[in-house]
Amino acid sequence: MPLTRREFLLDSAGTSLFAPAIKPGSDRMRYPFQHGIASGDPLTDRVLLWTRITPLDSTFGISYRWLITTDPQLQQVVNQGIGFTDASRDFTVKVDAEGLLPATTYYYAFEADGHYSDVGRTRTLPEGSVTHLRIAYTSCSNFAKGYFNVYRELAKRADLDAILHLGDYIYEYADLEDCARTGRINTPLHETQSLKDYRQRHACYKQDKDLQEVHRQHPFLVIWDDHEVANNAWVGGADNHDTASEGDWRLRLSGAVQAYLEWMPIREPSRPDMGIYRSFRFGDLVDLTMLDTRLAGRDAQAATMEERNLSGRTLLGYQQEEWLYSNLANAQQQGVTWKLSGQQVMVAQLGTNDMPFNYDQWDGYPAARQRLFDAVSRANVDNWVVLTGDIHSSWALELYQDPFADDPGKPLGVEFVTPAVTSPGIESYPQAQMAGASLEALLPHLNFVDFYFRGYVVLDITHERLQAEWWVVDNIDTHRYSTECLRALQVQPGSSQLRPAAGLSQAKASAPLAPAFADDLAFLRDWKQQYSSRLEGVLAAHTERPSL
Repeated sequence: MPLTRREFLLDSAGTSLFAPAIKPGSDRMRYPFQHGIASGDPLTDRVLLWTRITPLDSTFGISYRWLITTDPQLQQVVNQGIGFTDASRDFTVKVDAEGLLPATTYYYAFEADGHYSDVGRTRTLPEGSVTHLRIAYTSCSNFAKGYFNVYRELAKRADLDAILHLGDYIYEYADLEDCARTGRINTPLHETQSLKDYRQRHACYKQDKDLQEVHRQHPFLVIWDDHEVANNAWVGGADNHDTASEGDWRLRLSGAVQAYLEWMPIREPSRPDMGIYRSFRFGDLVDLTMLDTRLAGRDAQAATMEERNLSGRTLLGYQQEEWLYSNLANAQQQGVTWKLSGQQVMVAQLGTNDMPFNYDQWDGYPAARQRLFDAVSRANVDNWVVLTGDIHSSWALELYQDPFADDPGKPLGVEFVTPAVTSPGIESYPQAQMAGASLEALLPHLNFVDFYFRGYVVLDITHERLQAEWWVVDNIDTHRYSTECLRALQVQPGSSQLRPAAGLSQAKASAPLAPAFADDLAFLRDWKQQYSSRLEGVLAAHTERPSL
């Protein structure tokens, strides 16, 4: 039998770090990198590298080696090192690879127990004058609901500078009916409640090949939402937590947070109880704030209108509020063109102040939203774009102080909501169309909505315009699917008004994807469907919804 790429990697790499080659016929059940590799939180001079080393004996710790290079053959070594992991962090590994150049693609790998990981690919942030960026984002990836075809598509896009995951990366539910229906079996089979449970659920997700591939090819910027702990979570509890039957909320929260920080490619804060909000600067083109709307200081969801309308209620926590206002003002003063805020729950008004629709969204915290809008106005922040997940559907809205006013004035910004990876919206296609058409007639600030398709959003960004494209897949029940752009919209600097795009944005020059390992079943993963698809193209007409 010929060697796999994993077994042959060292001979082709030729580095002093990865010296001994794996012998033919090695026991693949002993392969330590069963959960893939990943990178995240890139800066201009460094990037975080992640893996997990599956131990043969959990009693002992494990040493490992790593390297990062400028070429996919791992010959031009920029940095390398050794480390140690053990059961205290569930044998996960994080390396902050330093000494890198801005706006540069790098390749990396790990070695442990005589085995070598796949080659990963990552990219640092740019600095100074930046002319073009491409960023994708998605959310809500429930393993038991179906295949991660969305991740599979994202992994193929070589020209992305980064991918944002806006939360619900895992789900806490048992989902036994979905497991039986799809054959994608959660581990553990019960709802996650303990540190051990959350570690097992993260491990279950990271054994998915499509998830592994998207992490292998792109750096991630992640933020949690509620299902990384429990449905409708806040700092003091959750709708999906009953103290009488499920024990102390603080113990559950602590276990979920610890597992998340171990298993995700994110720099660990000194005080995770204060949230994981942070910012990233892409030169003079984009300032990105990643907000924590769940665990940094959110008050409990209101039970009454009177409680909802209390002036002191907060969604972000007061410390994060002040940090966000300062960050937006600084980006404006420093001349950064686009100010992006990646966060979880919809900012725009889905209902009126007299008839709010969802108390878990910013609609349930009107005083906090008013403080945010006032801060944007006070600092004269322009070109503000909110990126949102959570609700398993696609939306494009303009942000106004009061969109229902006779004269709402100039919009403060725009909001783009990504569809889910697998979590369902409205699963009946006709009903989804009817619901979308009804909302477009009711909400004057709504440009576009779709409740049916799963997918992701690509942002193609220049100083002259920001273009958002909703890319969707038409099936998650198998790996037989089609993909297409459902809608493409543009925002011009200074306008905060949504306009149809003339066409799809063009891919930018990019370094090659990391080479794939030899997969005996690769032909199955590349199998294309032969049946007719609902998807018919980006825009049948710019002024009306696509015909699907």
